[in-house]
Amino acid sequence: MIKLNFQTQTLQKLRHLINPQKGNSYDFLEYTLNLETGTVSDKLSNNSVGNINERRTQILAVLLSHYSLANPTPPSGKLVKFKDIPGGYTYEGAFNQRAIQPIVEIFGEKPEELLEAAKLLDGLRLNLGEISVKVTALKGIPLTYILWTADEFPASASILYDESASNYLPTEDLAVLGELTTSRLIEAKQFLRTK
Repeated sequence: MIKLNFQTQTLQKLRHLINPQKGNSYDFLEYTLNLETGTVSDKLSNNSVGNINERRTQILAVLLSHYSLANPTPPSGKLVKFKDIPGGYTYEGAFNQRAIQPIVEIFGEKPEELLEAAKLLDGLRLNLGEISVKVTALKGIPLTYILWTADEFPASASILYDESASNYLPTEDLAVLGELTTSRLIEAKQFLRTK
């Protein structure tokens, strides 16, 4: 368990935004955030200490702090590429390299493993592309992963956001959230191998 350095006000805003159904904890991407203490634990860890490194701790703290300021909006149902989010074109190259390319490299030859990893993160299978899943990274921010395996062309992937995503986080944070979700899918695959 790692303690994220939140102000009391941030935890109150998160509690109000998330409105947890079970006590004072919020589960996302196989993390559990205690909304009273600000501690987070990793359910994908194979040991009781956890494997949340310092960089990941900082990412979680910043993302959740910014998320606490969200303007919740119902999903529009319209899926957009990252580059089509306001200002997304600025981060598109880094987003492709850090969030999309790892999906192609890790799951491109074994797409069924993407389905299994997503299932562990409470993801749902969709009927887009060859293989697709929807993973809710944070409440109100689902990410849709679409994978095409290698056949006549090299494997490729895409990540789509609901058009309403920018009401929850700034564009740069949405890029980081995409990278984090991709990392969690890869970690979920590794976790499943150890079971």
